[in-house]
Amino acid sequence: MSDTAECGEEVDCEGLSVSPSERLDFFGFDEFQYRITHDTLERGEFASDILLPHIDYPSMERLLANSKEAFDARRIKVGRPYHIITERDSAATPVAMIYEHDLVNYSILHLKDSLYGERAQREVEVREAQASGVVNSSLYLTLTEQGLSQALAMEMADIYAWTIDFYRLQKGDRFTVLYDQRFIGDEFIGIGDVKACMFEHKGKEFKAYAFEQNGKQDYFDEDGEGLRKAFLKSPLKFGRLTSGFTMRRFHPVQKRFKAHLGTDYAAPRGTPILSTGDGTVIKSSYTKNNGHYVKIRHNGTYTTQYLHMSKRLVNVGQAVKQGETIGLVGATGLATGPHVCYRFWKHGKQVDPRQEDFPSTDPVLDTERDRFLAAIQEYEERLQNTEKRLYAGLQP
Repeated sequence: MSDTAECGEEVDCEGLSVSPSERLDFFGFDEFQYRITHDTLERGEFASDILLPHIDYPSMERLLANSKEAFDARRIKVGRPYHIITERDSAATPVAMIYEHDLVNYSILHLKDSLYGERAQREVEVREAQASGVVNSSLYLTLTEQGLSQALAMEMADIYAWTIDFYRLQKGDRFTVLYDQRFIGDEFIGIGDVKACMFEHKGKEFKAYAFEQNGKQDYFDEDGEGLRKAFLKSPLKFGRLTSGFTMRRFHPVQKRFKAHLGTDYAAPRGTPILSTGDGTVIKSSYTKNNGHYVKIRHNGTYTTQYLHMSKRLVNVGQAVKQGETIGLVGATGLATGPHVCYRFWKHGKQVDPRQEDFPSTDPVLDTERDRFLAAIQEYEERLQNTEKRLYAGLQP
């Protein structure tokens, strides 16, 4: 159902009133030349429900057939905004329908003359930002207290997933980060790339610099060594380590001491469980003790397993990538609460992955080293300036 005129149903040349859609640029349509009606897709509503009041059925079929690459009528989502553009004539001649896939991407279905669709993007402005902080409890809370995007914590966790255990951050750990913010007009729509970061953990500095070579951007330390390693430190981005790998642990369900050849991470039910490395699913099943579980062979040396899922999202034989969601945290099988038991095999023997030293990915190429050193020198100066402002008690 359309909003009232006061809430942005129509844009009139006499006294523009568009409060919920004020952020829109009307996608190239002059609001003084056309009348623009704003609405959102409701449950049970289809593309045909939106289009048929404005064009006849044969025209609609031809339009959707001509627009397959730009607009898939089967994939529109409840709650997404759409807009009907009409002429300012007595017949309100339909001109176009605009459907917003997200804040950036949209489709225009042309309803006048040639019936076709096109996909486009709104203009996004990228602005560089800086942040510094000292961790008192968690990186997530430290950033939140500064009013910074929660997604920045996720990005930093991704970058350092192979080098810093974010489940064991200590009070007093500190960080400085340069990153991009994305805007449409003056509206912040999310963060972009993290360009450089320094994270001090347990008194040791870990630096990360974004650098592109061979057409691919990755993160490297100050020596040009890649930060990505063969396996993620954890199958969860955020959570709480509750039980480590040990040969003697008192089992909370069986009430006896036994070996615990896995690492438990507690998290809310439904939290995504990630494959810690590239590989192939060799088991996706259910047993009385394991509950729903997935097992992945990564190569001839390493295999991982993920237990107690509420839901499995991959099948046997499926190839998975590092960081891909393979299931959701649950408490199935022999479990007292929602968590994932992460198990790791090396040459067929279960080992503690937290004690393994995995090799890094390819370093900066010799042919790219001069360009890399020039880039990180510039980043380093900006990181230091940001850090100085922190210690001067100023907001970066």
